[in-house]
Amino acid sequence: MTGKARLLRMILGRLVLGLLTLWLISVLIFLAVSLLPGDIAQQILGQSATPETVAALRRELGLDQPLLQRYLDWMGTLLAGDFGNSLSNGRPVADLLAARMGKTLFLAAYAAAIAVPLALFLGILSAYRRGSLFDRAVTGLTLTMISFPEFFIAYVLMLFLAVRLPFFPTIADYGSDAGLIEMLHRTFLPAMALVLVVTAHMMRMTRAAIINLMAQPYIGMARLKGIGPLRVILVHALPNALAPIINVVAVNIAWLVSGVVIVEVVFVYPGLGQLMVDSVSNRDIPVVQACCLIFAAVYILLNLLADVLAIATNPRLMHRAG
Repeated sequence: MTGKARLLRMILGRLVLGLLTLWLISVLIFLAVSLLPGDIAQQILGQSATPETVAALRRELGLDQPLLQRYLDWMGTLLAGDFGNSLSNGRPVADLLAARMGKTLFLAAYAAAIAVPLALFLGILSAYRRGSLFDRAVTGLTLTMISFPEFFIAYVLMLFLAVRLPFFPTIADYGSDAGLIEMLHRTFLPAMALVLVVTAHMMRMTRAAIINLMAQPYIGMARLKGIGPLRVILVHALPNALAPIINVVAVNIAWLVSGVVIVEVVFVYPGLGQLMVDSVSNRDIPVVQACCLIFAAVYILLNLLADVLAIATNPRLMHRAG
């Protein structure tokens, strides 16, 4: 079997596994939302609603149906490309998602554009100067960043760069007519909060992968030929370390898209995460389910991409995939 055939078979296998995982996640999402305390119809209508009105709304929303029937109905509408309508304002859920998804993707792309080059640079330089004061300082700083939750980092950034030194706004929202410079300025703090969280993971993986390869015989042969240490890392070690590096980069980018909920709430950023939190507060079940499913689908898709790229850049993994 050729390498392309092995890669195609691996992609199809991962895709089937991803779809199965997404289906299991949809079951968990539906059960979790269904087990929320309180009566959704009662909360929508208020405490002054009569029992007859509440019962009528429950029938309209399908809440009087068995749990399995409600899940099958939900999956049927999803497979037809319909996320339903919002319970809060009656608008199609797809329209709400489209309006917010672009902003979440912009914030994730902004953070990734800073975090990925920075992590690779620090990881390569730390491996090059292994054991030095720079290496120890960067390692200590990254361990510190990993230890703090993103909301704590977000509030610290807000305190020093928005309150004490008013360089950036505390609210990251921007209008539809804002230019690119204004968008980058207003979203700098939430982007940096995400950068500080994910850079540590990518930097440490880059450093570990390169250091692990430095003990290989072909690296020793390159050194015997008189090739400089930095050139050995960039030309001989880094290409062979791409598989684990690509994997951790893709996983962290997936987290950037699906893990922005807390950061969006802290900076009142009108993205998909903020929409999900607001919908949970309003008991807008169709929107909550759709947001969770979108986050899960993006995370699974990017993990699939990570697997494909990691195997495609490593001949040994390609052979194993066959």
